[in-house]
Amino acid sequence: MTTTMPDRLSQDPKSPYHDKELLERGIGIRFNGQEKTNVWEYCVSEGWVRVVAGAALDRKGQPMTLLLKGKVEPYVEGEG
Repeated sequence: MTTTMPDRLSQDPKSPYHDKELLERGIGIRFNGQEKTNVWEYCVSEGWVRVVAGAALDRKGQPMTLLLKGKVEPYVEGEG
């Protein structure tokens, strides 16, 4: 069974793009052909990922992130 991945997905539970069930299954991200394990949020149609920048937190307690632009290929681990 192949899962259709959403165009945008976030690990932030407060985000409207958060999908707890899908995240629990395990999501993998290929960004510009390389596996990324620190992706906090992605958008396929706009071609960007937000990656966690170390252990630093912002003033709201969320991880500090960097926006990277390129080709985003999400998949469910075990299927892709």
